[in-house]
Amino acid sequence: MTEDKKKVQLDDIQKLVFERIAKNDTSSFKQLVVQLKNGVNFVDNDGMTPLQHACCKGNKDAVQILLDMGADINFNQHGADYTPLHFAALSGNTQVCRLLLDAGINVNSVNSVSRTASQMAAFVGNHACVETINNYVSRTSLEYYTQVHGQQKEPYIPPTQLKAFHTFVIEINLHPVRIALNAQNLGLLRHLPGLSRALSLMCVKEMQKTHDINELLAFKFHYFGWIVAELMRCDEQFKAQHKDKAGEGDAANKNDFIEVFVKRVLKENKLGQLDYVEFTVRECAREFPFRECTIFRQIATQLGSKDALPALQVLRNAINGMRGFVDESSYCSSCGQEKPDKKCSKCKAVQYCDRECQRLHWFMHKKSCARLLAASQAGAPGPQLPRAPIDASELREELAKLST
Repeated sequence: MTEDKKKVQLDDIQKLVFERIAKNDTSSFKQLVVQLKNGVNFVDNDGMTPLQHACCKGNKDAVQILLDMGADINFNQHGADYTPLHFAALSGNTQVCRLLLDAGINVNSVNSVSRTASQMAAFVGNHACVETINNYVSRTSLEYYTQVHGQQKEPYIPPTQLKAFHTFVIEINLHPVRIALNAQNLGLLRHLPGLSRALSLMCVKEMQKTHDINELLAFKFHYFGWIVAELMRCDEQFKAQHKDKAGEGDAANKNDFIEVFVKRVLKENKLGQLDYVEFTVRECAREFPFRECTIFRQIATQLGSKDALPALQVLRNAINGMRGFVDESSYCSSCGQEKPDKKCSKCKAVQYCDRECQRLHWFMHKKSCARLLAASQAGAPGPQLPRAPIDASELREELAKLST
């Protein structure tokens, strides 16, 4: 193997391409890569292509450029059989993983120690990458629901909304607020009945496969469909309550029922618990049509235990998997998105994705903001920072040594 590595001959441009990727110098990389005469499917002395290196660095822009230039996602001469998706999963960059998944990479490919990309991501604690890979479905598999079949007069989802539908379906955040906001932001609120029906059919399809049955996706589609049905009920109630005010002047408020739904979800009881979410998730689980499957029994057992976790956490653990260590990540107080980068400007104690999430949560947070600020000023200990992630690059180097 070592002798084969010494035979690799790279021209000056190829060497510089690898150097620029290693330094994450995307600007210089863009200028160099167009000068390549024989394409981008060449390897260095470790048997790694530019695409594998870009995935290893988690460089989304470089990966996109290489894919656009014809990088072969299946071309692999790496000694430990790491595919680009293995490297992307180890980098922790979910966007890079998504690019490769969209390009059609095989998620079941294993490396020299018989581990898939998802398993390697779990090993180093990159749980978001695990969830991204395990929740993925191809866009082409969803085209069926944008077509007319049998006696249908129109498809469940308009063909023009296929991309939005795909984005909605592969979402890994299971919080009802995030699902509702995604439906709104993706322009799917006008198609809620069709979306509900499509998700129901997708659930059944996963369970009726002759092989590769995916119970996790089936339950996820059932759950998403349940939340969409809740949105539809909320819309109907909102329209009934405001039917006397309906008119042209209300056109700008046609999505107000989303805010009603969000407040319904985020309203806490005296103990700080989300009663609506707890009830909704439990009802959703109770109505899952395939009651003999493992995931239903697992969820039912956990929800029925004496010291049960919150229902939404039980659902997340079942669909996205238990995390290998104590989960110390921060979450948006409104939509549950992991690692939000905004804080309440006053108390600094709660976090949000953006101003919209903060605005939606203010009706609850305003009751405690002053108290949290006073506690902070009095020197009360704040929330602990999450632990530093496992050094994935060091792990890769050690694993690479095993192949030489």
